[in-house]
Amino acid sequence: MNAVLSDALFLSHVQRSQQLPAELIRAAVTDTVDRIGEQRCAELVAQEFGEHPDCAPGRMRWARTAVQLAFH
Repeated sequence: MNAVLSDALFLSHVQRSQQLPAELIRAAVTDTVDRIGEQRCAELVAQEFGEHPDCAPGRMRWARTAVQLAFH
């Protein structure tokens, strides 16, 4: 489940520099999953890693950390 949440945050409008509270992180994740769907999130993350291998890993590390803090 963390992978889905991290993928959704990775694809959301939220920027790493924003330092948002947990409730806004959760809202961004929920909005992205509702809008795109779990399967499409995974597909789009894979596409981003293919197109932007230089910056995608850093954004995913941030997304995983933010999800862990916001959902646990």
